[in-house]
Amino acid sequence: MHETTYSVTGMTCEHCERRVASEITAIPGVSDATADASTGLVRVTSDAPLAEPDVRAAVEEAGYELADA
Repeated sequence: MHETTYSVTGMTCEHCERRVASEITAIPGVSDATADASTGLVRVTSDAPLAEPDVRAAVEEAGYELADA
């Protein structure tokens, strides 16, 4: 298993957390995603490292932005 933490801007509530986690979990190979609006972080567990463009697209589909590293 591979665990990565991403910074997401714009999350303000539990609804935001669920939307972001749901979109990221839909990426093939992702087994879990947990978002925290208070910190702006999303912890992702996957089978292998994820391609950053895939994560960015999922976050944008949810209506938020992946912060640049």
